[in-house]
Amino acid sequence: MNNNFSIAIHGGAGTILRSTMTPALQLEYETGLQHALDTGYQILETGGSSLDAVEAAVVSLEDCPLFNAGKGAVFNNVGGHEMDACIMSGKGLQAGAACGISHIRNPIKLARAVMEHSQNVLLCGAGAEQFAKQHLSFEDDAYFYTEQRYMQWQDALKEDKVLLDHSDKKFGTVGAVALDIHGNLAAATSTGGMTNKKFGRIGDSPIPGAGTYANNNTCAVSCTGHGELFIRSVVAYDISCLMEYKGLSLKDACDLVVYDKLVKIGGEGGLIAIDKIGNIEMPFNSEGMYRGCRSSNGRNEVKIYP
Repeated sequence: MNNNFSIAIHGGAGTILRSTMTPALQLEYETGLQHALDTGYQILETGGSSLDAVEAAVVSLEDCPLFNAGKGAVFNNVGGHEMDACIMSGKGLQAGAACGISHIRNPIKLARAVMEHSQNVLLCGAGAEQFAKQHLSFEDDAYFYTEQRYMQWQDALKEDKVLLDHSDKKFGTVGAVALDIHGNLAAATSTGGMTNKKFGRIGDSPIPGAGTYANNNTCAVSCTGHGELFIRSVVAYDISCLMEYKGLSLKDACDLVVYDKLVKIGGEGGLIAIDKIGNIEMPFNSEGMYRGCRSSNGRNEVKIYP
């Protein structure tokens, strides 16, 4: 055991313009991020596990309608909600995930149930929901309705476009990574996907190694960005590999992936990462990323812009 523990969270990245961000709205986002950060940190502070901390932080973000996950999930092409989530423990590389699910208040809780109460890693759609009935309560469509998301969907229908969370190009995802006093790392990611998405589209968030990864030997990572490109780049695992096999520091590995490898293929977005000694990185190559971190060394910050 050690006295070093840390947590980092994100609420999505992309084109987040200062010109359209009012002081009141910015305060709402910052308050939502800080609440999630404090929720996870309090678990770590009392000796709790990194797995519990990242789950609790993501639940907090899923319950906040400002973020594209859970309550704030965007509408798909037929006016429903299809959500994805993944959680991973760095201790034994255990992982659980669910994709294309509806009516689940907190998809990250379903991901953890898959990890702990099944022999599978990833469950999808109706089958995942059938499994969820054994462990979680369901919500009706009204719970997931917000006027903001509905209008975004209507705008997308008019233009016949699939939008990355918002018309101003935000990659709507939430996530958390943490290190606990036992030296264990964990990562969690949850999303509602793309506004007006079709054909059961799935992004990187629920895929271990692409949008979510944790390994006690290296780091824990949660991503937010253009999912298809993050899948193709296996972003989260790539950072771990650069540390484990090339000997890079967390910062150097993150910088190489986010500012070089992703940029070369047009992969916009960002990520949060924490290594086995508690170093935190929150890089992004977009105009902004909702993010925050808190550590036992006294660091406590919430930011949106560079």
